[in-house]
Amino acid sequence: MKRYWLLFSQWVTVLLAIWFVVATLQPEWLRRAPRSVDGMTLLQAPPAASGNRPVGSLSGPAQKASPAVVSINTRQGKSKNPHGQDPWFKFFYGEQEEQNPGGLGSGVIISAEGHILTNNHVIEDADNIEVVLSDGRKTLAKVIGTDPDTDLALLKISLDKLPVIVLGQLQDLQVGDVVLAIGNPFGVGQTVTSGIVSALGRSQLGINTFENFIQTDAAINPGNSGGALVDVNGHLMGINTAIYSRSGGSMGIGFAIPISTAKQVMQDLLQNGKVIRGWIGVEPQDMSPELAESFQLPKVKSDQSQQGVVITGVLQNGPAAKAGVRPGDVILQVAKQPVGSVSDLLNQVASLKPGEPAEVLIWRQQAQLSLRLTPAERPSPKKKAP
Repeated sequence: MKRYWLLFSQWVTVLLAIWFVVATLQPEWLRRAPRSVDGMTLLQAPPAASGNRPVGSLSGPAQKASPAVVSINTRQGKSKNPHGQDPWFKFFYGEQEEQNPGGLGSGVIISAEGHILTNNHVIEDADNIEVVLSDGRKTLAKVIGTDPDTDLALLKISLDKLPVIVLGQLQDLQVGDVVLAIGNPFGVGQTVTSGIVSALGRSQLGINTFENFIQTDAAINPGNSGGALVDVNGHLMGINTAIYSRSGGSMGIGFAIPISTAKQVMQDLLQNGKVIRGWIGVEPQDMSPELAESFQLPKVKSDQSQQGVVITGVLQNGPAAKAGVRPGDVILQVAKQPVGSVSDLLNQVASLKPGEPAEVLIWRQQAQLSLRLTPAERPSPKKKAP
């Protein structure tokens, strides 16, 4: 009996060795025979192991972030918006006949208490804001506050067991990183597209007053406004807000408001119901090499950008006028922070606390002059006439 058992174990060992060699060198020999269905020969792949995804699949971050992205439907009075669409439709397609008094957009749930970040232009002038969750639940939302200068709005809904997105760290994002855009384009339903970060810190585009956009080639279309831009970990990196397009559809140039800006605006809206920014009442102009030469500004190194912003106008009785700023002055620094562009000046003045004096360094008559300036609160932007 012992002899038979030894012979059996030897045969099993040999057969396993042969199977291992064939599976390694000629795996196709072990594939199932083709199936025949109605005269057609089909090759059927074996089912994938549970939890295994192909290399490079982005299903993980998509499944993690998508539940927290909502669709937003609005209802507006005819006197306010006769088009009843995402304002980007009107921008891209011009005047349209009224078909539906509702607007379409997206939003992102950023707290378990039901706070939702979206774009101001998605809910602007809305009489009724309906939020549709990815699980099919619907509810009305109330507006906590809006900030037209950055095109952000904060909403709140009252539902339990809400999916919440994880906020990312903008400093971890680099040009070339893979990102996903999640939203409700054209109202077709939640859609995920992928691309890379094309640029960081985009400004002077004329979209918002304060601009510091993430640029991406992930497909963003009308209806994606207010949706999420997430990284490969499913963390929120930005709020999709605009695209550059000549056709109305995605052409690979989309813009998202970075999460750092969104968090700052969100905190101000929660605390004050509005965003409080500094304001000094000037009309600035970017410095050019020709202007720098005419003002006889100090030379800068070849690896540095031209410093300073030319003041072309000063509001009478405004904070800058009261401090002694004149047309023709060049602002070099605000609160000891160098000013290199109009965008820099806007952001640095906006960060000042109204009522608290700050030092402003200017260039006048070939000499530096320090002025003590007390900023006021930035006025709310005026709504455009219908």
